[in-house]
Amino acid sequence: MERIDNPLNPMVTYGLFAAWALHDAEEVAFGPRWLRENFPELRERFPGVPETVWKAAGSVDEREFRAAVAVMAAIVGSAAVAGARSGGRSAFYQGALNGFGLHGLVHLAQAAAVRGVTPGSVTSPLLVIPFTVWARGRLRRAGVLRPTRGRDVLTGLAVAAGATVVAHAVGRRLAPHF
Repeated sequence: MERIDNPLNPMVTYGLFAAWALHDAEEVAFGPRWLRENFPELRERFPGVPETVWKAAGSVDEREFRAAVAVMAAIVGSAAVAGARSGGRSAFYQGALNGFGLHGLVHLAQAAAVRGVTPGSVTSPLLVIPFTVWARGRLRRAGVLRPTRGRDVLTGLAVAAGATVVAHAVGRRLAPHF
């Protein structure tokens, strides 16, 4: 890919990776333990969740989770680099940015559903969502922000969910090394 010179502040693009890393540090620190401690209550409270989801969630240990986060680091890092190289124009970068912000909203919805703090719900309103709004504003001012339609929101959520599934699938294979 050819590098495009653009006066866009590098924090707009590389900041995605930095914000993601800080946010995921919260998830690594609290995620697996929180799930283990709350698993029985969650299963009782949400009986409509398919058994396959409970089995998958219940089988994730700390090593697999750390490995999945490492895989996601490669994905988000690649998106940030694509954004920097393209002056923020990269569809991959903008999609990752949108997915990052939307996933912050998912964390807030999860916290609301359980009526408490969940892994990722602290940094979402303090970092994830504000960074996404700020970066999108910078992209808009630079004239490179792609229009976002309703289907783009659904696509962003689907891509974020897909990346998470892939990260965990690869993480499961890499877990013995973490």
